[in-house]
Amino acid sequence: MKTLNRAQLEGSLKAGIRPLYLLLGCESYLRGVAAQTIADAALNDTPLREFNEMSFTLFNDDVRSAIAAAEQLPMMSPRRVVKIRDFTKIHVDDEEVLIAYLKNPVPSTIMILIADDLDKRKASSKALLDSCVVVDFSPLKDAEARDWCKTRLKELKTSAADPVLSEVIRLVGTDIQTLSTEIDKLSSAAIGTKSITLDLVDDLIGRSRELSNFDLGDHLMANNRKRALETLHRLLDDGAEPVMLVGLIASNYHRLALGKYLLARGGRDEVFRNVSMPPFKRDSFLATLQRSDATKISRGLQRIAAADLAIKTSQATPRLQLEMLVCELAG
Repeated sequence: MKTLNRAQLEGSLKAGIRPLYLLLGCESYLRGVAAQTIADAALNDTPLREFNEMSFTLFNDDVRSAIAAAEQLPMMSPRRVVKIRDFTKIHVDDEEVLIAYLKNPVPSTIMILIADDLDKRKASSKALLDSCVVVDFSPLKDAEARDWCKTRLKELKTSAADPVLSEVIRLVGTDIQTLSTEIDKLSSAAIGTKSITLDLVDDLIGRSRELSNFDLGDHLMANNRKRALETLHRLLDDGAEPVMLVGLIASNYHRLALGKYLLARGGRDEVFRNVSMPPFKRDSFLATLQRSDATKISRGLQRIAAADLAIKTSQATPRLQLEMLVCELAG
């Protein structure tokens, strides 16, 4: 099926709700918003929503349980919603169960499948792409992230000039979960003037975070586990939130993945037309790109996503999850 972008999804829902949706890409915040939007549209005016909305993750749940839930009839409602996360963890032996359902989905069930990426080697991947309404949630470009910030600031009744927002994005990246945290914090700090300034950004986000963020990414790609852990501990001791740090690490890896692709396609100029980077960091960033391995970057993104889920679902302590993540990425 044709892949939709985020804006096209809303129009698609107005035209009619489909039984199968595949939300694909590592922009987890907007992906989550989209999943909720689909569920709200499907269960509009349903009196017993809690009985008609179920979520599964194949980190912990069996795909057969998720399919069994999808095959149930809704309770006092025309539809029910079943969300399946991390379905790329599906066992080979269980793929046929999912493929069989995709070929003949229950009309009264809206199934929403959510993942960072697909393993194209699996038979279920082709079935998913052929059967589902696919919505792309690739990392945002700087301009898209800036537009999102403007929309959020309107909701908060706060203003910020474009150069200010560009500075925020330069410091923390384009991950919307991270940007949401920082924009809300800046808006609260600007409650008196209702205007966010460059000085305020510098005070609250800080040059030290910028440098530590780049340092952490550099140490990870250089396999310098000792220095990476030292930088991580400094950020944590300075009060950085673990979820935000996962977002920063993810942003570094997304930037590397994009830069690696652009470097092969168009060289240095093409990279820095699309990747925001302080001038003093450009040479070292290029050196990192040239020595980095695309496969390692891809594996790193998958491991980052797993750590993010583990933190959000309270598996061990956030600090321990981050330490384990850094040790693995710098291994």
